[in-house]
Amino acid sequence: MRMDKSEILLVVAGILVALSGFLLPNWMISISSAALATALVVLGLVALIRAGLVSFGQGLFFGIGGYSVGMGGRFLGITDVALLLAMGVVIAVGLAMILGVLLSRYREIFFAMLTLAFSMILYGILVRSMDLGSTDGFTIGAWHILGWMPPPGTRRLTIFLLTVGICTVAAVGMHRYFRSGLGLACEAIRENEVRVEYMGISRRQILYINYVIAAALGALGGALYSLSSGHVDPHMTYWTTSGEFVFIALLAGTGHVAAPFIAALVFAFVRTYAVELVPHAWQMGLGITLLLIILFLPGGIWSLFTRFRRASS
Repeated sequence: MRMDKSEILLVVAGILVALSGFLLPNWMISISSAALATALVVLGLVALIRAGLVSFGQGLFFGIGGYSVGMGGRFLGITDVALLLAMGVVIAVGLAMILGVLLSRYREIFFAMLTLAFSMILYGILVRSMDLGSTDGFTIGAWHILGWMPPPGTRRLTIFLLTVGICTVAAVGMHRYFRSGLGLACEAIRENEVRVEYMGISRRQILYINYVIAAALGALGGALYSLSSGHVDPHMTYWTTSGEFVFIALLAGTGHVAAPFIAALVFAFVRTYAVELVPHAWQMGLGITLLLIILFLPGGIWSLFTRFRRASS
């Protein structure tokens, strides 16, 4: 299929970001890898928001992806990154297909609270599991990519390049999904569900598909995040982690698939410097930032690009 202008720009941006990895210091590579992995989760959350749903439980799939990588190497002896990523996605999608039957019936605060409840159930299980390190979690073991073992000192860069590549493919895929009939129907459901039903479109089916897609992206992000950090712990499934995803989604807006990646990078570096400069008040700074966004940029960061385009035309 022919790529449109936005998809070409996404690929070019992915290539440029990947090349920047050879110039950035290690600490920036680590932060960027974690931010891009987080952006995958946010991209799935944006798909739900476009249909009028807000999930406070994406930490469920984020944790499943991370723990799949850790447990696959620790208990099953799987060290191939491709298999570990695939295992996390398959488990998350399987669980989402079950939970989606129930969750697709609910809207607004009921959907949000139910997703939060399922995430906190997993958190409780992980905290009480001594074999998985309880609250401390455990370290990710050695890994390779399709039999290739990265040379010493290049593992951090390798994960960064892998993350950028997967994010680029996911961004292009979700861009096409948002422009497809199903993707456009999501916005129609957000505006008026009854009229969508009169058109012969099943709103529950579309919401179900969105939830499963968001789960797959969440697990993929969690798996890449755990590989980047080299560690997994129950905090990945805690409600504050899911709330952070919602924060970044609001920061990004739903205007374009590139917005979650930009917002996640901005959030990661702002938080890093905020913790460094005001370690005891950085949460207040993030709260003020969210308030300003709601007041002056209700469409998120991407609305700045839209305004600039309109002003220059």
